[in-house]
Amino acid sequence: MLSKNQKNTSQVQMVSLDQLVPQDHLLRKIDKAVDFSFIYDLVEEKYSADTGRPSLDPVMLIKIPLIQYMYGIKSMRQTIKEIEVNVAFRWFLGLDFYDDVPHFSTFGKNYKRRFEGTDLFEQIFVQILMQCMSHSLVSTDEVFIDATHVKACANRKKAKNILVAKKAARFYDEALKQEIQSDREAHGKKPLKDDEDKDDNDSDNTSGGTGGEENSDLKERKVSTTDPESGWFHKGEHKEVFAYAIEAACDKNGWILGYTIHPGNEHDSMTFPALYEKLSGLFKLDKLILDAGYKTPAIAKLLLDANITPVFPYKGQGGKKGFMKKHEYVYDEYHDCYICPENQILTYRTTNREGYREYKSNGNICANCPRLSECTKSKNHEKVIMQHVWNDYMEICEDIRYTTGMKELYNKRKETIERIFGTAKEHHGMRYTQQIGKEKMAMKVGMTFTCINIKKLVNILDMREKSRIMKDCFSKNVFSFA
Repeated sequence: MLSKNQKNTSQVQMVSLDQLVPQDHLLRKIDKAVDFSFIYDLVEEKYSADTGRPSLDPVMLIKIPLIQYMYGIKSMRQTIKEIEVNVAFRWFLGLDFYDDVPHFSTFGKNYKRRFEGTDLFEQIFVQILMQCMSHSLVSTDEVFIDATHVKACANRKKAKNILVAKKAARFYDEALKQEIQSDREAHGKKPLKDDEDKDDNDSDNTSGGTGGEENSDLKERKVSTTDPESGWFHKGEHKEVFAYAIEAACDKNGWILGYTIHPGNEHDSMTFPALYEKLSGLFKLDKLILDAGYKTPAIAKLLLDANITPVFPYKGQGGKKGFMKKHEYVYDEYHDCYICPENQILTYRTTNREGYREYKSNGNICANCPRLSECTKSKNHEKVIMQHVWNDYMEICEDIRYTTGMKELYNKRKETIERIFGTAKEHHGMRYTQQIGKEKMAMKVGMTFTCINIKKLVNILDMREKSRIMKDCFSKNVFSFA
């Protein structure tokens, strides 16, 4: 029989807000599992104790963007509209039926006047992580690190070209410089001159001179006029856009341990030290699992010197197609030389400014070699092989890669850090951002990763509680199977 619902929207009922929120609602679980009172201590200095009118509750103020990023709502304006009509959101914020919801600009004004220039949202992330660790859920024995890109709020056509230094300072430059000078001295070579004093006619100066060209140490870089702190990003088949690089670390169970934000045009190997410094300051690290972008001599040395085991994947040696690979040339450690497949010797010549030892063959001998076309196309018929002064660290990393269990450990990346990035982009609105500037981007990323950790925490605690109830029922013989 066909029936139609009667409209009873004007009916008066006696009901509380708490009754309208389902017992298994996510926000109810969060309210039970997470203690947000630490926020009062974090923002205490930003408020006056006895001057001015009463402020909005700081916990409520932080919970508003938490709702936004928890449910992937696009903007604060839309978040406030959702709070106005969603009884669960009102209940979570401590508002009743008749309380006015804060204006959408309220959080923005408080951010500008109180929180801008602080690390408040990173502190919130750390405090939530500490609560997760208090339940013995986080393990830092195996830490997975990777980076992903988030499209910036910047029109790719609104850009300008500026001149920047060709070579930015790197975290290992000073240590590498000392290593180069020591290596050259051990080989009987003169120390390299400083860049500002280097002689273009120095035969050991393999990095080349300026050639008298104006601004030879500068290069053009595309910068957004909308968000200058973002970076021009292009990778593979991706469309060229302005973006931010989000570097994050997690444990084997998927708990996010830390993050950093960088322009999208900075390489992973250059941004790694900032994240490593944060992690090493909070946790005792044992193994770091990283992808091929981090497999550099400098990072290998940094980790091994700190007694941390780096786990890298196989990385091809590159080179031109049709030419012999580097592994076909045998290194003689005793005589410090390379031997080619035709049993000719490549002797040490110099150590260049980039930290690479150069081994060269005898061009007169190589000119008559039957495999010359597979070896080199240089005009003087000299084959050059490069070996980094920190190559021993790379060899140790290769030995680690072949250790039993390391391949399986590396394969867990897709179940940990890569899954986190996928979840953040698919369910929490981190595929692109509407925030402008690195600092606001840090707020978005910090709140998003906080939400992911909170969701994981409440789901695990809920499962524990259900399991405990089931055990109690079985122990009291509540269930009957007659």
